[in-house]
Amino acid sequence: MTSTRLALMFPGQGAQRPGMGLPWHRTPGWSVVAEVSEAAGRDMEALLLDAGTETLRRTDNAQLTTFTLAMVALTELRRQHPLAAFPGACAGHSLGEYSALVAAGILDPQDAVRLIVARGAAMQTACARANGAMAAVLGLDAAQAQDVVDEIHADGGQVWVANLNSPQQTVIAGLAADVERCSRAAERAGAAKVVALTVGGAFHTPLMAEAVEPFAAALATARFMPGHSAVVANVDARAYRGGPHWAELLRHQLTAPVRWSDTLQTLTEELACDRLMEIGPGKTLTGLAKATVPKVPRDTFSDPQTSMVPTA
Repeated sequence: MTSTRLALMFPGQGAQRPGMGLPWHRTPGWSVVAEVSEAAGRDMEALLLDAGTETLRRTDNAQLTTFTLAMVALTELRRQHPLAAFPGACAGHSLGEYSALVAAGILDPQDAVRLIVARGAAMQTACARANGAMAAVLGLDAAQAQDVVDEIHADGGQVWVANLNSPQQTVIAGLAADVERCSRAAERAGAAKVVALTVGGAFHTPLMAEAVEPFAAALATARFMPGHSAVVANVDARAYRGGPHWAELLRHQLTAPVRWSDTLQTLTEELACDRLMEIGPGKTLTGLAKATVPKVPRDTFSDPQTSMVPTA
């Protein structure tokens, strides 16, 4: 690893899949699984090795498994490449923001597990009260996608922009029937494709408002340390060092859209990171980086045998 300024990126809910722990379970980094299991009071090894699609689709399970595997991968990456212990900056998509805070030295792993358990439980309760859904709109820019959402709103629909992922990918979320209406309207407006996401609710929208108060109680007891690297926040794509302001940023994140496209610009322009590395399950963020900052080398550490030769 020769880059002078590395940015670490961590995926969020939706990256989980059955058996995703199998490539890792004989690595030294797998020791993290027992630590998370103890802190969460859950059998994380069973979830990572044996759980099926429906079990992993549950919001609380999806969040814990994605975070746990990201921590396994980060531990293994640091063992193989010590430079990763002190990245130039970090960022995480939605749930991935907690992994980023741990990687930056701002949040203790045990505190992160406790917060994710509380967050997952609060969001699961909110999901149970509303039949929410999400869909990725491909081929429209953010302004065009917002126009379609506004059209459905004007007709009484409950749907919002939830993720601004790349110049040509926007995720919408809301009540399932309204997301379906919005999806069809997006296709009429010229979207290349609209893909329903396998998630359990309408995340990063006002439908998660019920989760805010119970989660805020958990945030109030968390300690956010100074850390050694900046983390770019989802809610405004600004870089922040450690400190108590993270409690409010994470609280706001529950109901605010993820500004991921802007986050990539902040990492590579304002923070001058010249290499991006996605850590954990899947390669979604690597693909979004290719679409948003195509000239910046990027790679993925999603398997312990991953080559560290970046793509450009």
